[in-house]
Amino acid sequence: MKELIAFCGLDCEACEARKATVNNDDALRRKVAAEWSALNRVEITPGMINCVGCRVNGVKTPYCDSLCPIRQCALQKEVETCGDCGKMATCEKLGMILKNNKEARQNLMG
Repeated sequence: MKELIAFCGLDCEACEARKATVNNDDALRRKVAAEWSALNRVEITPGMINCVGCRVNGVKTPYCDSLCPIRQCALQKEVETCGDCGKMATCEKLGMILKNNKEARQNLMG
């Protein structure tokens, strides 16, 4: 499995937060912070937009680091991704991602 596929199957390599971090792009950080703030109805500052990927060592956004229930579950179960979990097909946490992103499902089925 590609290292930059998140536990949930999303492609971290395509994530604008990761791109902003890797390229040290403050304009992109501001753009992502504004979009995510509006989408999530919570204040997200450009300083929070620092992440190198869900499953790799290094900086994470506050949400990805400690608030994402999918990441926390996968870490607790010590699985490489949710694709390695026998409960993937019925997981409510993962369901919202898979329902809205067919590529994530394909990434987990590998």
